[in-house]
Amino acid sequence: MNVLSWPVLVSFSDAQADQHILDIACGNGLTSRRLALLGANVTAFDFSAELIRLANARPNPASRIRYHVIDATDESALLSLGERSFDSAMCNMALFDLADIEPLFRALPKLIKSDGVFVFSLTHPAFNNASSMHVVEEIDYEGEIITLYSVKISRYITPYQAKGLALRNQPKPQMYFERPLQYYLNLGFQNGFVLDGFAERAFPPEHPQTFP
Repeated sequence: MNVLSWPVLVSFSDAQADQHILDIACGNGLTSRRLALLGANVTAFDFSAELIRLANARPNPASRIRYHVIDATDESALLSLGERSFDSAMCNMALFDLADIEPLFRALPKLIKSDGVFVFSLTHPAFNNASSMHVVEEIDYEGEIITLYSVKISRYITPYQAKGLALRNQPKPQMYFERPLQYYLNLGFQNGFVLDGFAERAFPPEHPQTFP
């Protein structure tokens, strides 16, 4: 969050004080709280009543956040939040958890002001999906043992759904709804959005990934 997604989300959304921002599938409210600390007024929602309960239990900076339990696949429920009410909308690492994103993409142009933006982040669907196999190999290269890491992909271009684990030792698998990049972008274009920013992030050398 700190290294990969948050700097880009803030930059692309141009989040500023007193803007009204919609936080989609907010979970426990981490992104909502960060936006509120920037001075934005945040309307946040999630399908899970338990996650909204946890979000409400956390600090609400200057009481700038309003939480709702709403299903992001229900277009009429989304529109009840107020048409043309938002300067921008944000969805941080959640679109792949939604069984159907078309109602959301249809509703967003009605919820966001005419000059507003929609910013979302994803794990890269080409290299991080339910079919990906993480491979570790060793090679003797010029007298030194080198460890090589790679990803083997068996499915990508055709949307599908599968169970997966977000965390190691997760007690119960969850559903992932895998879609290629073109699915997200074309759905945006069909609903009047224009792509004016795109970033692919990776951990820099000073922030190496570690695994137990």
